[in-house]
Amino acid sequence: MKKLALYMFMLVLSIGYVSAQGKADIKFDKTSHDFGTFSENDPVVSCVFTFTNVGDAPLVIHQAVASCGCTVPEYTQEPVLPGKTGTVKITYNGTGKYPGHFKKSITLRTNAKTEMMRLFVEGDMTPKDAK
Repeated sequence: MKKLALYMFMLVLSIGYVSAQGKADIKFDKTSHDFGTFSENDPVVSCVFTFTNVGDAPLVIHQAVASCGCTVPEYTQEPVLPGKTGTVKITYNGTGKYPGHFKKSITLRTNAKTEMMRLFVEGDMTPKDAK
């Protein structure tokens, strides 16, 4: 009976310890970007999303996955300490793509309270011969 009580006590302590641990939290200045209109003559456009770790533990981006191969994400690789900022740079390459409107998403996997987030980029690429 004493062993059971000891095990229950240790279980309660460990649950309390885990819940008391800090958690990272991510906050972006914006979650979407519109490139506007750009020409097929210059089909590569980029933007930077800035985020802040508003939690109380280091923030780590584990993975950034674009919805297609024409969109490439680059992100802060090292842990972002509480109160500090990091970036996610998105480059869209419209080479070989049909001109017109596009909207792409980038899914981020992090250790934050919200483990998955989406960023969006969109724009309109005009044909080469358009004036």
